Amino acid sequence: MQELIKVAVDAMGGDHAPMEIVKGAVEAAGSCEELKVFLVGKEKEVNAELKKYPYDPSRIEVVAASEVIEMAEPPVQAIRSKKDSSIVVAMKMVKNGEADAFVGAGSTGAVLVGGQLIVGRIKGVERPPLAPLIPTEKGASLLIDCGANVDARPSHLVQFAKMGSIYMEHVMGVKKPRVAIVNIGAEEEKGNALVKETFPLLKECKDIHFIGSIEARDIPSGYADVIVCEAFAGNIILKLYEGVGATLISMVKKGMMTSLSSKLGALLVKPALKKTLKRFDTSQYGGAPLLGLKGLVVKTHGSSKSTEVCNSILQCVTFTKQHINEKISAGIGAK
Repeated sequence: MQELIKVAVDAMGGDHAPMEIVKGAVEAAGSCEELKVFLVGKEKEVNAELKKYPYDPSRIEVVAASEVIEMAEPPVQAIRSKKDSSIVVAMKMVKNGEADAFVGAGSTGAVLVGGQLIVGRIKGVERPPLAPLIPTEKGASLLIDCGANVDARPSHLVQFAKMGSIYMEHVMGVKKPRVAIVNIGAEEEKGNALVKETFPLLKECKDIHFIGSIEARDIPSGYADVIVCEAFAGNIILKLYEGVGATLISMVKKGMMTSLSSKLGALLVKPALKKTLKRFDTSQYGGAPLLGLKGLVVKTHGSSKSTEVCNSILQCVTFTKQHINEKISAGIGAK
């Protein structure tokens, strides 16, 4: 019998917890025989949701946690004071080797702090970055960092580029991934002090395939596979990306319902349009891994529904099977 990949899920985190979290966990376990899910949270509430679905009790287990870290709580204080919170209990399972990965849709700050204080950084990693996959014309690109390090240094960005390259090559199967740094122009002399100092370091880095600067307008075209930036710029790119995408989809749908002729046209193009729009649905890519930790920590959107929760859990299976942490440790620690 093969050994199961174990994922500890914060069942109490997110706007739709525990309902959508539990549903997503059941969907993930049902679609992957290699997976075991630990739903960590308030037993009574989690079990009440589980009763709604048929599931294999040998592959979904409830782990009790009496406390919940709320979105507005100071992350460091919450992690240190709420020892029996669903985030802390689940992350300790990863630290102790009881689980291979953590998935949470709750407080981003608490997940970032818990990842570093509880799970711990790989030796040699200066700052763990959040790295979501974003849809592009050519598939998906990795945006790194999107929210963990707003005051990054050049050495941090170089490590982000290395870790991002390892991820894209081994998880997404992209050979020799193209790495670019976010900038306000294509010329090497453009940019703020951080970009100007980082650019030559990336250019000299032999571990990556650096192609220079990337302007925000070129990101959706898939110009680069790994998009490097500090978290302030990265978070703005991500939120604008998601907002524009949702608005365009809404406008297209409304436009097709404005007249009888547009409704008839919509029926003809619906299959092709649905397929195209699905490619730009961020929920299909799961959550954002916090790269550079000793164990896998994945942060998914606070508004995540079951599909995104399911994909975030399944993402952990691929990540674990590819031994990404070991590869990052070898790539960063060897330098």
